[in-house]
Amino acid sequence: MYASAEVGLLFLNQGDLPRVLSLLERAVAICQDVDFPLWFPRMAAVLSMAYALSGRIADVVPLLTRAMEQAMERGNSRSLGRLLGEAQLLAGRLDEAHALVERVLAHARTHQECGHEAYALHLLGTIAARRDPPEAEQAVAHYQQAVALAEELGMRPLVAHCHRGLGTLYAATGQWEPARAALATAIEMYRGMAMPFWLPQTEEALAQVEAHG
Repeated sequence: MYASAEVGLLFLNQGDLPRVLSLLERAVAICQDVDFPLWFPRMAAVLSMAYALSGRIADVVPLLTRAMEQAMERGNSRSLGRLLGEAQLLAGRLDEAHALVERVLAHARTHQECGHEAYALHLLGTIAARRDPPEAEQAVAHYQQAVALAEELGMRPLVAHCHRGLGTLYAATGQWEPARAALATAIEMYRGMAMPFWLPQTEEALAQVEAHG
């Protein structure tokens, strides 16, 4: 079951949603059938992210709710905070996501878990960018901090996501040159790491930026 969760997360990072869904829907069903709560929360969190990225928002909330309930019962909700926070974000539940990720960030800094800190900063940047209106200054600061940590740790997929987030935010605020540079960097990195899932939307965003310049 642990292997299913970790392989599913790998497929998710690559944007291979069909393989995530195929693998983890079976694994989650097995956990439910045999009442095996040890790995259910983590697998359910990854599956929720895949549902959200696939547009299946109605499937996200009940799965997330069960995952967090079981995680809290076992006292390991902190370890799931980032995954659950990201799934909440993808489902459009910004306040819930923000509360979870702030706890993850505080825990990561207390225990010097730099990788979790980088992920949390990226998520906080994305949450701030998606506010209405966007909290642009705060979002940029979070993204830049996340990039600095992720580059130091060799977390290249996260660096690419941060550049995409920055580029999208700059475009939304009419900063065309920084937007062009950030989006072009993200595209180059996605191509270099064979992460095609995020390419179309990033390329479309760059095309729109270039149309203004």
